[in-house]
Amino acid sequence: MLPALPALCYLLIVAVWLLDLFTPQLFIASILLNIPIALSSLALTRRLTVGLVVAAEFANALAAYLNAQHDHGRFDTIALGDRALLAASFLLVGFLAVKTQGLGRSAGLSEARAEQVQRERGLRIAMERIRESLNPELVRRTTLHQSLDLFAAERGLLVPDIAASDDWYFAVAATAHVENRRDALPSELRSLVAKRLDTARPLDDADVVARFALETLGARYGAIAPGAGGSTAESRLLLLRDDRPWTRDETRYLQSYFERCSNALAQAQLFVQNIEQSAELARRNQQAEERSGVIRDLVYALAHDLRTPLAASDVTMRQAERGAFGELPEAYRKVLLASLESNAESQRLVETLLTVARYESGDIVTLDEPIDLFLVAQSVRDELSPMAGERNVRIEVSGDSSVVLGDAHELRRAMTNLTANAVAASPSAGAVVVTVKSNGDRSLTTVEDHGYGIAPEERGALFQRFGVGRRRRGSGTGLGLYVVRLIVEKHGGLVWYEPRESGGSRFAIELPTVETIAEGRPR
Repeated sequence: MLPALPALCYLLIVAVWLLDLFTPQLFIASILLNIPIALSSLALTRRLTVGLVVAAEFANALAAYLNAQHDHGRFDTIALGDRALLAASFLLVGFLAVKTQGLGRSAGLSEARAEQVQRERGLRIAMERIRESLNPELVRRTTLHQSLDLFAAERGLLVPDIAASDDWYFAVAATAHVENRRDALPSELRSLVAKRLDTARPLDDADVVARFALETLGARYGAIAPGAGGSTAESRLLLLRDDRPWTRDETRYLQSYFERCSNALAQAQLFVQNIEQSAELARRNQQAEERSGVIRDLVYALAHDLRTPLAASDVTMRQAERGAFGELPEAYRKVLLASLESNAESQRLVETLLTVARYESGDIVTLDEPIDLFLVAQSVRDELSPMAGERNVRIEVSGDSSVVLGDAHELRRAMTNLTANAVAASPSAGAVVVTVKSNGDRSLTTVEDHGYGIAPEERGALFQRFGVGRRRRGSGTGLGLYVVRLIVEKHGGLVWYEPRESGGSRFAIELPTVETIAEGRPR
């Protein structure tokens, strides 16, 4: 609404009323009162129109009375009829003015909606172009370039990080070129971008810093918006033009635009960081794999080279123990027996290291021959019974025949490791129970003991390299269960641990049976 319009309308009411007072009754000057009523339609406010209609009706009636008093109290009939028609015209013109105001408001709203739709469309197109790239440098350049087109600005300036004002971007709409400047910002601009800013605002001449910045850039009007230049950086977007000042709606859209641009930049930076971190992780993994390969090769070579001298020394000591080199003193015989046991432990360690190295390097050939796991369990029981007898532990085997395909030596090693661990964990006069049974297409072998079980915090690492759960105090390599897992998984099976309700542990091996493999089902 025009600020002076209400005052002008009421002034016209008074002027026409005064004119009507000094004219004869038949000269109805009050018809001119329709002029301010009609003008009120420009104000788009119904209250003003209603007030003018009421004022015109009052002025018309008062003028009729005063004119009659000038004629010695005589009312002219024709003049009264004219004034009645005139009063009706006030109502008609007021009604039309109110309707015109409604149409004007509707047209204004439609225009505002159309302008908003146009801006949203432009904003969407600009953001699509900005998000086409995940390169932070291109995102910054596109942000500045699109802002010139979107807000009809002639020049623009983008400072990605106000703390590093020697890296900024400058663009001119006429050239459509965005320049990355590596020199320091002028002091007036540094003061402007360093000011605390919560939302976009136009540059006001009343602000000394803003006025100096506009003079430095040679522009009449400008607007500045805050944003996030990165994970912790604070950025500024400054747009300039000479043709018209910035409106409130434009600065609101500018803030919305720059916030979206800041989000797009943050996503691009996060993408680059993820790529860099992935590359660094891949590099470290490669280095770790190379180191692991070197260590594995060293372990393999060392274990392989130790196997022959250990086997030779075992043969020599056993010959000496049988008297091949003459009668041995009893004290020496005890030392020799201890050496034989230590040598055997070393041989088992070497074999374990060789097995781990072969499996981890993929240098392993698994035979596919029918193996009855029940017979393997009985063979393991017979082999370990002397050791179990020394600990006053008995080994029981139950179940029935269960045939799988695989490498008999490797599967025997896996079952031996589990059974030996169970014997070591059993108390005196305890029992280790090995059960073999077939369950349709799967073979299940369980090894149970009545020991103290395994602490919950140790169960997660049982089958990992150097797991600690089943290692006997003061001995063991931490590779026994790891080797079991490698062997079982190589044969397409599963191995797991579960505590027994009555105390102790239960280890289980599940493997596909011959029937499963013959039918072509996966192991």
